[in-house]
Amino acid sequence: MNHIVTVQDAVTAFADFMEPTNAELDAIEREMPVILADVDLLDAQIITLDRVPSELDERRIRRARRKVLAARVSLANTAGVGVSGVGA
Repeated sequence: MNHIVTVQDAVTAFADFMEPTNAELDAIEREMPVILADVDLLDAQIITLDRVPSELDERRIRRARRKVLAARVSLANTAGVGVSGVGA
């Protein structure tokens, strides 16, 4: 007779005691400007999904793209400064 059992790791993989470490929270905090800029870009793109983009929409998307690029450049320029722990 074969017994059916659950995989314990899969059941407890997201248990309450599995919180992010301080290093992971710091990494998220450092990346937050990029995340927010990406959200702004997605918002600008979603607005134009069901219509032809107007000139204002196109400017909004260009501005959001520039904001994303600037945030990514800023993150890349500060990537190695004062970082210890995750990935360093």
